[in-house]
Amino acid sequence: MKIINLIPALTLFMLSTLLTSCGVVEGIFKAGMGFGIFIVVAIIAVIIFLVMKAGKK
Repeated sequence: MKIINLIPALTLFMLSTLLTSCGVVEGIFKAGMGFGIFIVVAIIAVIIFLVMKAGKK
């Protein structure tokens, strides 16, 4: 095979690999954002719980 015939195939392969990588990174950031929101809500719930507990004394 001539190298000129391999260039379009190699380009297509590289683009598909890069686009897949972007999808993986997007998934990681979405999971991270969801976990971060969960942690913030949990911390706010603990603070509210402690304030209510201290207010009853």
